[in-house]
Amino acid sequence: MSSSSPQTTTAPGAPQGPVFSTNREPSGQSLADVLERVLDKGIVVVGDIQVRLLDIELLTIKIRLMVASVDKAKEMGISWWENDAFVTGIDEPDEKDALEQRVRELEQRLGDGEVQHGR
Repeated sequence: MSSSSPQTTTAPGAPQGPVFSTNREPSGQSLADVLERVLDKGIVVVGDIQVRLLDIELLTIKIRLMVASVDKAKEMGISWWENDAFVTGIDEPDEKDALEQRVRELEQRLGDGEVQHGR
């Protein structure tokens, strides 16, 4: 008895139970294939988490997650990252200019030897 998978014999037309096999063939899809499909089609995950105590809602967390390629998102009319200061790194122009000026001043002071340790 060198059978590696349990199988049952059933009458024709009768429902057949699970068949277990230790020699599984690969599914043919790599992680890259799955990722390409997800980015091409997009995937949306939506969920709500509520914490209640004696019918009093203490906390509600709403989760909305979409995974898609940039091209797919633009195709759907989503492009918030193009104008988001955190993503683009562009904040208030005055603030950026002030920081650049401060860096120049510090570099100048370092070059002149004005900066003292422990200050």
